[in-house]
Amino acid sequence: MAVASLVLGILSVVIGLFGSGFNWVGIIIGVIGLVLAVLGKKDPKNAGMANAGLVLSIIGLVLSLILYVACVAALSGAASFLDSLA
Repeated sequence: MAVASLVLGILSVVIGLFGSGFNWVGIIIGVIGLVLAVLGKKDPKNAGMANAGLVLSIIGLVLSLILYVACVAALSGAASFLDSLA
């Protein structure tokens, strides 16, 4: 569980930073990574890797959410601007 959480956390951060149209995928992957990190912390020998997965999943989730909201706001602003021209 800890390894999967770490991998999903890394993917969530990468998608959050570079996946301009796929931020919703980063949100889903971040939530799954959070769940797996919490489950992975139950095993004491993998607690460090689970903590890293937890932190990366949180960072990726926040980045994806912020950039998703920014994309929606930009598209909404562009649509209202184009409507004002017509």
